[in-house]
Amino acid sequence: MNYRTHLLCGAAVLALTGPAFAADTDVTIALNEELEVVEPCMASQSNIGRVLLQNISETMTELNTENGNLMPRLAESWEDMGDGTWRFNLREGVTFSDGTTLDAADIKHSMERTVSPDLTCEIGAKFFGGMTITPTIVDDLTIDLTSDPAQPILPLLMSTLTIVPSETPMEFTREPVGTGPYVLSEWNIGQSIVLDRRDDYWGEQPVVTKATYVFRSDDAVRAAMVATGEADISPLISQNDATNPATDFSYPNSETTYLRIDSSLPPLNDERVRRALNMAVDREAFLGTLIPADAKIATHMTVPTTLGAGVELDVPAYDPEGAKALLEEARADGVPVDTEILLLGRLGNFPNVTEVMEALQQMLGDAGFTTTLEMVEVAQWVEHYSKPFAAGDKPALVMAMHDNNRGDPVFSMYFKYACDGLQSGICDEQLETDIAEATATAGEGRGPAWEEVFARAHEISSDVFLFHMVGYSRVSERLDFTPTIATNSELQLSQIKFK
Repeated sequence: MNYRTHLLCGAAVLALTGPAFAADTDVTIALNEELEVVEPCMASQSNIGRVLLQNISETMTELNTENGNLMPRLAESWEDMGDGTWRFNLREGVTFSDGTTLDAADIKHSMERTVSPDLTCEIGAKFFGGMTITPTIVDDLTIDLTSDPAQPILPLLMSTLTIVPSETPMEFTREPVGTGPYVLSEWNIGQSIVLDRRDDYWGEQPVVTKATYVFRSDDAVRAAMVATGEADISPLISQNDATNPATDFSYPNSETTYLRIDSSLPPLNDERVRRALNMAVDREAFLGTLIPADAKIATHMTVPTTLGAGVELDVPAYDPEGAKALLEEARADGVPVDTEILLLGRLGNFPNVTEVMEALQQMLGDAGFTTTLEMVEVAQWVEHYSKPFAAGDKPALVMAMHDNNRGDPVFSMYFKYACDGLQSGICDEQLETDIAEATATAGEGRGPAWEEVFARAHEISSDVFLFHMVGYSRVSERLDFTPTIATNSELQLSQIKFK
């Protein structure tokens, strides 16, 4: 799954200079966008997760993305007690960076805090929507978690819950406290973040003693920083810059790019208009140009290896004239198809994102749509992506990437498509029912149940699905580290070694 490769013949080769590395066990990581918050319950956002997840904030369990096995982390073991209840036995002797000892009360508080309506944590909305989780303390190192409806994959869901001390307030923190091997020692907003290794970490001591994260939006700049020794890792570079087989890696990154349609507003509430949007996009034209040739055209919100996503659905045919005909049909029925639509993109979201958005605007225009393109920073983009949508009464298409490397659609479909989903742009009675049934289904029927969900989302043209993406990273030759599918959403410093 992870492989070095020669990439894109004929791409410009950056000039290399001699390395100028920092201390032998310090690393510098060049990220494509800065963090707007350092809140553990927001670590499902890739830019936040790459800094916090498993470095500062740990989870109860951990998914091994190499073989799909679920591994212990803060929980040493777990068992199904029946009736939707799972019992988790915590690791003894774990301490937070503030010196307090981990116990079941911290797990209970972390769960309640993450799903609290007062915080709107993305982890809560993304992974625990459509269910109720009730924590019950058995003793200091034992806790029962009861889900309604019953969740057969609850231990896997616990690989997403970031654990904080029970004293953590019900508000976003600027000073995260966790059980991980690192502490946040500096946060220079807009410039850098520094993590230092803890001497009292409960587990094996990582080799990396200090990590400095810097933010550079230009893909070529990040690649050049690693080439010149100014940085050690850039988790995300453009395929055009991935020219050195000694340092550059490509990997399937579990991201799906799509345009989220706000179907609550006309003209986007008309299914014919949504079908026309899908027909307006020439997906093939992007592959090998602005989008890596190895990317796959998407018909689902999750990658094809996700449970139930193997069902074959047709890619909407590129047919601008057919799209125009659908718009005319809708116009004849009084649908205001000439209404200006906001086309919103996130700067630095992925390489060439601005150029992709400009091309999409042209394609939509050729099919008869009127759009206004805006490219914004992540903090402003989030306001349009999560409810209540900042666009207000203006119809909007929001470019986004969704990551699901956990293997089950429960990590995606409620908050993307349920009526009350935090990032859902649609409310469809049948889709709502299908999601609820699939979420509660166990055993061999779970895959087919999710197939029904994917088929319904496709049938009603819920969104404009684009590509299952491929990631490219550059890693200094002094490091022993290979990016994986997990690198898209986390970057565990403990996995980095030195040659």
